[in-house]
Amino acid sequence: MKHNVYIALGSNIGDRAAYLEEAIDRLDKEEDIKVVKRSSIYETEPVGYVDQQSFLNMVIQAKTNLSPEKLLEMTQSIEDTCGRKRDIRWGPRTIDLDILLFDQQNMKVENLCIPHPRMWERAFVIVPLYELNSELNFQSRNQTIKDIYEALPDKEGVNVWKSRVGAEGSEHFES
Repeated sequence: MKHNVYIALGSNIGDRAAYLEEAIDRLDKEEDIKVVKRSSIYETEPVGYVDQQSFLNMVIQAKTNLSPEKLLEMTQSIEDTCGRKRDIRWGPRTIDLDILLFDQQNMKVENLCIPHPRMWERAFVIVPLYELNSELNFQSRNQTIKDIYEALPDKEGVNVWKSRVGAEGSEHFES
């Protein structure tokens, strides 16, 4: 697989952890996508529209042969399959998949902007991304992930809910 991508996942409806797992499984079953690494799962308060349940968030690293546009089609198809509704901007959702990074590409087309335009100020994205790869360097911003992580004002609001496999910590279960 020739492209390295990072995708953020979030869920705050129903069995949040099951929706994260289903989305990852669906991505990994695609012929042109291979999930290679996943962050811990973090629980965070909602951003934007705050009158909703807390989210489970994580980031995965994958390899793909798909173009950014085809990967976007795939992630949106998975969201639809998992019952995602787009009634309220930043509102409740079964699953949300956002392409954060695609190699070192910078692009902006009708429905896709890479790097993801709001990732830089979102602790629920930067914390798990930093966990996955603390050596990332963003050439377009002349910054490292460590620079961005250390400057985040609200990291303390991003709490480990389930540590990644092999990491220490406890696991929570949906009730």
